[in-house]
Amino acid sequence: MNRSEEIAVPGMSAGRPGLRMGPAELVQAAAMARRFYLESKSKIQIAEEFGVSRFKVARVLETALERDLVRIEIRVPAELDAERSDALRARYGLRHAVVVESPAEGEDESPDPENLGEVAAELLGELVVEGDVLGLAWGRSTIHMAAALDRLPPCTVVQLTGVYDAGTAERGSVEAVRRAAQVSGGEAHPIYAPMLLPDPATAAALRGQTGIARAFAYFDKVTVAAVSIGSWEPGISTVHDMLTDEERTHYSTLGVAAEMSAHLFDADGRLVGRDLGERCITVEADRLRRIPEVVAIAGGLRKAEAIGAVLRSGLVTSLVTDTAAADFLLTEFTPAPKPALERADPGEA
Repeated sequence: MNRSEEIAVPGMSAGRPGLRMGPAELVQAAAMARRFYLESKSKIQIAEEFGVSRFKVARVLETALERDLVRIEIRVPAELDAERSDALRARYGLRHAVVVESPAEGEDESPDPENLGEVAAELLGELVVEGDVLGLAWGRSTIHMAAALDRLPPCTVVQLTGVYDAGTAERGSVEAVRRAAQVSGGEAHPIYAPMLLPDPATAAALRGQTGIARAFAYFDKVTVAAVSIGSWEPGISTVHDMLTDEERTHYSTLGVAAEMSAHLFDADGRLVGRDLGERCITVEADRLRRIPEVVAIAGGLRKAEAIGAVLRSGLVTSLVTDTAAADFLLTEFTPAPKPALERADPGEA
């Protein structure tokens, strides 16, 4: 918040016509306003300095605002939309909602613009405190976020899902976990395994391996998690792209509208296709629901309905998105659960 002070001296008048202040009043009002707004002194301290009551100080400060001697400006960086952010937070009962400007048409064709990851990195720098356990799920936006991290308190970082393809581990979620741990100076617990396995037995066997089991042991300790959201279409959903045509058709008949961390949701936010989870290396939905702070990073009009579906699930407490998705969520989508209101604030734990 920037507070700027302006005094209209010519004619000894300011603000609304017909209201005049003499030079002594102007000088005193300016001095009191300077003490209160710029020097952060209390009304009682100002009253003692000027030998008046604190009630008179309050009246003078109110008059200074009414007559335009003092102008209070609220400024946020140009890429942040404070009005949409606040409206989205209130409508969906989120703890935090940060809306950034969508890229100009044709400027960024990726499902999740990189600027979402950059803003999410700044948000994590605010949310994570020393001693937290930070969980990172696979996703393009979480990978962008990890790459943009430049500050993070000392914390443990654990991978919440397997990788899209084991051959891309160095360029994906494993590297994201390593990067976050390097910035924080904490321990890293990556998962060297694919997200989706051919059958439940193979997935169960992998979960029992020492390194993977060690990461899973941290899932109940996660205090802040960052996740991505995908809509059920090629190139936008990791899980969709990993399945066979026959499997995609099967899950489509169940009404899949979104996926997050290999969990599938219909338009009302209900979990569907639970059998798929048995084949996946991922944090369970019930565990996600117990994490105090779950930050979803997703944007773009193509993902707007999917974001709304996941918000309806009640698994997400905070959201980083863009204006295109926010406008849809504020006008075309009816919210349901308000997850942040049902969970303890991690800052008060």
